[in-house]
Amino acid sequence: MIYIVRHGQTNWNLEGRNQGRIDIELNEKGIQQAELTSEKLENIKFDKVFSSPLKRAYKTAQVICEKIGIDENEIIVDERIIERCNGELEGLLREEYEGKVDFSDPNDTRYGVESLTGFRIRIDEFFKEICNKYKDRNVLVVTHAGVSIYAKCFFEGEPDDGDYNKYKLKNCEVLEYKNDK
Repeated sequence: MIYIVRHGQTNWNLEGRNQGRIDIELNEKGIQQAELTSEKLENIKFDKVFSSPLKRAYKTAQVICEKIGIDENEIIVDERIIERCNGELEGLLREEYEGKVDFSDPNDTRYGVESLTGFRIRIDEFFKEICNKYKDRNVLVVTHAGVSIYAKCFFEGEPDDGDYNKYKLKNCEVLEYKNDK
């Protein structure tokens, strides 16, 4: 099985700021969320653990691994599951960037936003590789909200109503998929 976890809460999550690739730490609640998530996963023997390189995801992976008895040196950092680059919009409050870019338009790269096509390709490549290499093994993947949307698309298909936001994981929410694709 593949278990996908979004990182724990940060202060910027609370403020409604666009984090993108800015390397924000977890807040105290985010650490507590990771500890609670580890309790949900404690009876699973993970064969591999992957994390985004950003602190908020990596710290979430560290907390989970520590609680379930996996050495942090076993966490594999993979750039393909880093959050989408949102260029000049990173750090802005939602009301400051809303409407400036259509994040669902594959051709809208204004303000230095990473193309949706490129973002999705790297996520698809990551999950194809994981499904092929670790078929029928337990894999933990700790990543971000944006990545979670397209991970869900990879495993479940596009949302019927076109509402991709409903695919976004909450902080420390867990998705579970068979890795037999």
